[in-house]
Amino acid sequence: MAKNRFAPKPLGDVLTNLPNRLQQFSNKNQENKQLQNLLEQILDQNMLQKCTIANYQDGTLVLNAQSAAVAMRLNYMKMSLLSDFRRLGLPELCQIKIQTSPRSAKNLQANQQQQQSQEKKRLTKSAQQSLLEVAQHAPDSLRLKLEKLAKLADR
Repeated sequence: MAKNRFAPKPLGDVLTNLPNRLQQFSNKNQENKQLQNLLEQILDQNMLQKCTIANYQDGTLVLNAQSAAVAMRLNYMKMSLLSDFRRLGLPELCQIKIQTSPRSAKNLQANQQQQQSQEKKRLTKSAQQSLLEVAQHAPDSLRLKLEKLAKLADR
């Protein structure tokens, strides 16, 4: 009788295999980080923002490009990328595949927006003084709003 692959597995079997799988994921993640570091040495900053390492397996490196235009440019650079990766310590690399991934582009964009929002601009003391001076001669409704805005410099 054939074994049903959809049948529930005992919890003990699942938990015994879990550390091995976590170790495999961790190793793959470390490998991709090392490859991303190599990519940072090869590409300029502009192109680096538009592509990432997707996978490396059996001598094939897969790059995710943000758009079709970036993928085309990477395809033109493919042979030089191949030789640069080999020179930097990946001699077993046979081919580079480039795929477009709009989802990764959205992720990159979201990460950049998060970094920009974390780098909030602060109101300087001179700007605070200017706001308070303008508030002295403004109507009451505007004066209250300007004073509230000037208080943000104290935070």
